[in-house]
Amino acid sequence: MPRRSLLLAFLVVAGAAITANAKVYAPVDSILLNCGSTADGLDGDGRKWQADTNNNEWLGDAGKSSIMAAADELDSSLPSTIPYMTARVFTVETAYNFTVNPKDRHWLRLLFYPSSYNGIAPEDFRFSVSTSTGLTLLRNFSVWVTTKALTQGYLVREFSIPRTPTGVLTVTFTPTPMTNVTYAYINGLEVSSMPDIFDDPATMVGFADQTVDIAGATLQTMYRFNVGGGFIPPSNDSGLSRSWFDDTPYVFGVMQGVTYNAGARFHVKYPSEIAEYVAPVEVYTGTRSMGSDARVNQNYNLTWTMEVDANFTYVVRFHFCELLLNRPNQRAFDIYVNNKTAQSDADVIEMTSERGVPTYKDFAVHMPDEPGDEIMWIALHPSVALRPQFYDAILSGLEVFKLNDTAGNLAAPNPLPSKMLADAELGASDKDRSRKSKEQANMATVIGGTAGGAAAVGIVAAICVVVYHNKKTKELSGSESHTSAGWLPLYNSHTSGKSSGHLAANLGGMCRHFSLAEMKAGTKNFSESLVIGVGGFGKVYSGVVDGDTKVAIKRSNPSSEQGVLEFQTEIEMLSKLRHRHLVSLIGFCEEDNEMILVYDYMEHGTLREHLYNKGGKPPLSWRHRLDICIGAARGLHYLHTGAKYTIIHRDVKTTNILVDENWVAKVSTSASPSPAPPR
Repeated sequence: MPRRSLLLAFLVVAGAAITANAKVYAPVDSILLNCGSTADGLDGDGRKWQADTNNNEWLGDAGKSSIMAAADELDSSLPSTIPYMTARVFTVETAYNFTVNPKDRHWLRLLFYPSSYNGIAPEDFRFSVSTSTGLTLLRNFSVWVTTKALTQGYLVREFSIPRTPTGVLTVTFTPTPMTNVTYAYINGLEVSSMPDIFDDPATMVGFADQTVDIAGATLQTMYRFNVGGGFIPPSNDSGLSRSWFDDTPYVFGVMQGVTYNAGARFHVKYPSEIAEYVAPVEVYTGTRSMGSDARVNQNYNLTWTMEVDANFTYVVRFHFCELLLNRPNQRAFDIYVNNKTAQSDADVIEMTSERGVPTYKDFAVHMPDEPGDEIMWIALHPSVALRPQFYDAILSGLEVFKLNDTAGNLAAPNPLPSKMLADAELGASDKDRSRKSKEQANMATVIGGTAGGAAAVGIVAAICVVVYHNKKTKELSGSESHTSAGWLPLYNSHTSGKSSGHLAANLGGMCRHFSLAEMKAGTKNFSESLVIGVGGFGKVYSGVVDGDTKVAIKRSNPSSEQGVLEFQTEIEMLSKLRHRHLVSLIGFCEEDNEMILVYDYMEHGTLREHLYNKGGKPPLSWRHRLDICIGAARGLHYLHTGAKYTIIHRDVKTTNILVDENWVAKVSTSASPSPAPPR
């Protein structure tokens, strides 16, 4: 039987079992403060936050040197108003004091919302945060600068603090001394006991005989992914109130593998040496693997990329659980961290002895302070040496933690945007930029607009309802499209230019660089029979790469006067957008004055085609319409809050919402950068 058929057979067999009943951790200490508030309240996840005025012992001076303030504006991206809409503002150094169990580690979570408070502008808040255990968590920290650079509506900083022998944990907020008056503030503060999940040392990457002791270290959570699965809120964690995020936006390149979920009935058997609190069952019942094609798998790495702070050591925790196979050497793979081998020939069944048993591996890596070292690369590749039955790799969960340095420091500089995107945002020359503070360049990139994810649901749902009752009504967008390629990014610039031979070198690391020969082969020399859309930019072709991967190939028309700068900027911006509900940029080609972009191919076309029965597309059920509404909203919400740079779509219509072969809605992105409106 072919190997692909064998793997499919395992998919069928693997589903039978009973629900896993993992133990839920009950913290001894659990303090959630709604800072600057006089009333308790529930957040969107149902957790109760106490007003920090409830106990005079919490604030060192009973709050006399601080101000209770309300946020001046509400951002729709907030998960809830509690605890983000009130703040405790500090004019001088002030501390919170918490009585804690001296035998336990503790989570310390700091929640921030960038807003003006009592007339104090958000940029006037700069401060440091330290603890009584000698740790510096934040230094000269600006919530406003950080959220602008990361394009996030709010921030959560999570730390794992080692045991506090005195039984009192003090968290001190200190305004940064500057020429201008500065302030410190906090919206929400959480202190919670946690089990010993960092007792074992981590193996140093590149030095298999060396380990890093993390039992006594303070760790800052940088990333936590439910690999191959969706978001897991704190209420669905295993008692540790952690948030597990979708890994899709961080999967690098076109080859993103395949995801599999065994379902809620699959029985996960935690072994005695693995604490049941390490990760919830939902993490271990899903995986991302490379796929069933051994030939393809041997020619690429399943890769994740993440931005980190240079000059720190990090612990990378890999979570594994084999859901389909049950014998050693059926699936073995190599693990790489920053292009160094962390482990060769990893075999989950060898680690656990049977299917459905979770395990994890910790590796430590130092990120030096050198150009390019702010990106952490995690990669998996099938083991060739062992010649396993399936040339594949799997992963269930991934966590990245930053360790304190020898001085007890975890603070890093406030983030800045890349030079290219700063140029695109501001339209400023190098001379102009040199006269500005770097942090003033943290304007968000804007590519076009809707107000947010909730508005997107309303827009798309309204389109579906109106079309259902009156199919002859014009598009709600106000324009009719006569091609099926309106969803592809369109150029909106009149800057002329020619393709540069340096583009491949500059951009090749962001996405795949195709040769012109590959483009011609994939489109039968740009055959007119494969044209699926035409616009002012040129033509869009249905094509094939790597033998059987269908793609959409956009070939720029020289008469469109598209410039090299816009071409390069589009590649940089779009290559960083990775989300389940966005059309992905796969790669580009710039050769012989050609400027070509390659995108995911959307098998079921546009939403408009289904609503208006265009091109023989079948009508959609109400369930499909609802799923597409939700998917489009999630894609737009990611553009607004989840991507590094805020992206406003500005052209949401049924021709810009695509449906893939699995009926998953994907929003296409345009590429016409313009300055961000003030917030």
